[in-house]
Amino acid sequence: MAAKDFIVAIELGSSKVTGIAGKKNLDGSISVLAVVKEDSSSFIRKGSVYNINQTVQCVANIVKKLSTSLKAEIARVYVGAGGQSLRGVKNVIVKDLPGDTVVSQDMVNELMDMNRGMSYQDAVILDAVPQEYKVDHQLQVNPVGIQCVRLEGNFLNILWRKTFYRKLYECFDMAGVQIAELYPSPLALADSVLTDAEKRSGCVLVDLGADTTTVSVYYKNILRHLSVIPLGGGNITRDITSLQLDDAAAERLKLSYACAFTDNPEADNKLVRIDADRSVEMGKFAEIVEGRLQEIIENVKCQVPDAYIERLLGGIVLTGGGANMRGIDKAFANNLHIEKVRIAKFVRQSVTSSNADITAHNGMMNSVLALLAKGEMNCAGEEKPEKADLFAEPPYQAAKPSDLGQPARAAAETGQGMAQGAPRPVRNPADEQRLRAAEEAAISDAGVAVQDDGAGKKKDGKGGFKKAWSKTKVFFKWLIAEE
Repeated sequence: MAAKDFIVAIELGSSKVTGIAGKKNLDGSISVLAVVKEDSSSFIRKGSVYNINQTVQCVANIVKKLSTSLKAEIARVYVGAGGQSLRGVKNVIVKDLPGDTVVSQDMVNELMDMNRGMSYQDAVILDAVPQEYKVDHQLQVNPVGIQCVRLEGNFLNILWRKTFYRKLYECFDMAGVQIAELYPSPLALADSVLTDAEKRSGCVLVDLGADTTTVSVYYKNILRHLSVIPLGGGNITRDITSLQLDDAAAERLKLSYACAFTDNPEADNKLVRIDADRSVEMGKFAEIVEGRLQEIIENVKCQVPDAYIERLLGGIVLTGGGANMRGIDKAFANNLHIEKVRIAKFVRQSVTSSNADITAHNGMMNSVLALLAKGEMNCAGEEKPEKADLFAEPPYQAAKPSDLGQPARAAAETGQGMAQGAPRPVRNPADEQRLRAAEEAAISDAGVAVQDDGAGKKKDGKGGFKKAWSKTKVFFKWLIAEE
């Protein structure tokens, strides 16, 4: 049976493009209806569109496959924005007020509109996150109702490069897919994997992707910093190719043997099988992996503002495909000197699905599930028929009362032939009377055509028929001539 109410989300990742369709239940849970994935390593780089034509083809294929699985057309989709050039920039808007003015909600909205109207060179504002408001000399989360003479609004604007923004919309427009909303992926991800206690006490969310690593810093339930590091798990794979391996073999080797932190010196002497003829010592292999991972961790540390480095009581939360590497939590704890490290392998929402990628709970589907959870608008279009009948006749439609007789009148006025199925033209009462008289005479003459001779035999009465038929023909010739 075709689905009639569902939400569709698409995430454009550096290694794969994922499309997902699901619906929200009354109890707050999410039921996943369909999942489609396609490799994107050739046309998506650092989370942004690189090849427009291939991206258009990929988006069209994903929407088509989801539509076929749902047996319904897809009218719109939610899209996540992330990757390279996504960053948070602080902005301050100040408004001087007359003496003893009480701050109203309209004043706060005016500050927000002024912030939204800010212009950045080669960047667009995807979202604006309010920080605190300074009322005279005091910081307030909600300044409405407080008396002051100076109101200052602090905002964290989420910026994205204009070229990436334009390319993304161009791709979906060329694919014939409407974007319901373009949402920053890190914000949606944080709402789905972080707890309220972690956001309130202060934490760092690290999303370890294929080509990028996204760092989000939260404190007192407010996003304080957002940045994207152009390094990810793909860099570790490319480093392993220095052992004279292709990308596919290096990726398999990383998934099988890579470890982010080793504290056993004896393990360095073990051999890692590269192929049928070659092997490498575990110590050398670990040096390649840990060297690149060390660089990623140091960059994450640099992205945490000094004002919050000592306030991260919620610790560090790791997610994404890179968080599946063994010892990744110990590597972050030792290098950042933070003992509390948690790996978020699934979203906090209750999700039901039979898809193996979702039931694996490995953190690789967290971003697209978070986008699905953010969706509020029904993305369903028209229902697709299960099997189209090429020989089916169109459904009968009864003519409206006002349309009856119009084809006949139009044909009479234009001198053209009568429209098929049109009603007969109306005659005057005198013509109708003469027609009925002729019909009665024909019936009367025909009635004597077959009679019983009393001896059980019947006459054929051909003479009676001929007589009646000749009268009828004369009348119809007169009638046609009259008309």
